[in-house]
Amino acid sequence: MADEKTSDAPERITVLARDFTPAAMEFHRRNMSEKGYRMEGQIVQRKFQMIEGLGAPKDLFDGEAFYAVTFVRKGIEK
Repeated sequence: MADEKTSDAPERITVLARDFTPAAMEFHRRNMSEKGYRMEGQIVQRKFQMIEGLGAPKDLFDGEAFYAVTFVRKGIEK
C-alpha cells in the first residue's frame, strides 16, 4: 500500500540552478529523502529546448545552461 504522504507526489521533480552548490544542497534543504525521494543521476549543466508540434526546437532561458538535478520517488524505476 502506498504511503499517504507520497501517493499524490510527482514521480520526478527536476530543479534548475545557475550554480552547482544550490542544486547539490536542494536534496537536504527540502528533506527529499523524508518525502520519499532519491537523487537520480548526476548534477550537470544542461541547455534546455522546447519543441512545439513539428517545429524546430527553441532554446529556453535564452540558451543559458543550468545545473539540473532530478529527484525520483523511491520505488520508481527508470
